[in-house]
Amino acid sequence: MRNTDSATKFSATLRSLNSGQYPSVVPKKIDTRLFFTVGLNLQDCPPGDTCRGYYGGRFSASVNNQSFILPQTALLQAAYNNNSGVFSRDFPNRPPLQFNYTANNLSINMNPQFSTRVNCIPYNANVELILQDTGIMGFENHPIHIHGYNFFVVGRGFGNYNPTTDPSSFNLVDPPIHNTVGVPKGGWAALRFKADNPGVWFMHCHLEVHTSWGLAMAFLVEKEGGLRQSLGPPPQDLPPC
Repeated sequence: MRNTDSATKFSATLRSLNSGQYPSVVPKKIDTRLFFTVGLNLQDCPPGDTCRGYYGGRFSASVNNQSFILPQTALLQAAYNNNSGVFSRDFPNRPPLQFNYTANNLSINMNPQFSTRVNCIPYNANVELILQDTGIMGFENHPIHIHGYNFFVVGRGFGNYNPTTDPSSFNLVDPPIHNTVGVPKGGWAALRFKADNPGVWFMHCHLEVHTSWGLAMAFLVEKEGGLRQSLGPPPQDLPPC
């Protein structure tokens, strides 16, 4: 069923209550701007392996061309204890290469970089996150979920996000509040939230196979001085991960 247009139009009609009891405190002044491409990739088959994807490749998925590798140690535990070698703090704010993300019959295919990186956000920062679908391996409506936060969906559209003209259509008065957003097939969604919940928070596609292929990342939200200045210690009887 081809229902992307109707689903997107319906989603655009949703509003929050924005009442005295339930105000919509939408961040207006943005401290951190993020632009994340989400989509599927085709990895070149490693020498000596047999791959059954298109053109003899291997399916993968990525955010900003970073294909997430689940660590053996919990990210929150590693961050709190300053364990080295579990993750790096350099997840990019933007994709490594700008191109026509929503063109048909894209000839570009970037092998993703496999990594366990987190994007660091200062505690209490006002964040704007643009999620852009890509057509490298075909368009998809990716349901993107962020742990630890509810966010305002202030805008969405089709094609490539235009940072000059598209913000003029943002709803900054009574946008809906979600913790999962469907990025329109061949389009984009704009989110805003206040990073007031310290910790390490997973963001991933809710199509499980896409998450298993690497369409995921994590945010590290902390005060100056690290997580020990942001969170209390774990209980002594906390089961090991």
